[in-house]
Amino acid sequence: MDKTIGTKIKQLRIQRGYTLKQMSEKTNLSTGFLSQLERGLTSVATDSLEKIAKTLDVDVTYFFIKPNNRNEIVLRRYEKEVFEVINGAFINYHLSSHLKDKLLLPRLIEILPNNSKEDIHTYVHHGEEFVYVLEGTLTLFVDNERVDLSPGDSAHYNSEKHAHNWSNYTSKIVKLLVVSGPNPYSEKEFNLDL
Repeated sequence: MDKTIGTKIKQLRIQRGYTLKQMSEKTNLSTGFLSQLERGLTSVATDSLEKIAKTLDVDVTYFFIKPNNRNEIVLRRYEKEVFEVINGAFINYHLSSHLKDKLLLPRLIEILPNNSKEDIHTYVHHGEEFVYVLEGTLTLFVDNERVDLSPGDSAHYNSEKHAHNWSNYTSKIVKLLVVSGPNPYSEKEFNLDL
């Protein structure tokens, strides 16, 4: 049984603010099964893992990709690898080579164009986020407001208090530097007193 998958599920569930009961209702999987899965006491079928991934808004591959744990301080630009792709539109790169001993999670995120103007659903999760636009025009939704951010613009918010999400309504890729905490791969404790 793979404890890593269970640990990732639990970390994402807590980040999304779901209880085991809510996860059970959203996935049609029992709370007992989900609890055992999070503790690494049982294995999971692919179709069940797909339900969990959809509920937690990640690609199923997220559960199989291991973070890069090289014991280095510097990460060269040519060492950067795609960590995950979410909904075929958000490409995430980790910007740290050793995440176990870090409190913050630095990422480069590329958002592919989305010209459909579909409704964007905001959400809250544990921690805080800092967003800096490197390239393109980011549409930030925060607390029922829509704000367009240009290169050089930034936003910093408590992710628990401010419902938020991002989109790219342009015809070009948007690139962001995102630093968030807590780092779900960290073995250190993150205290957020805001």
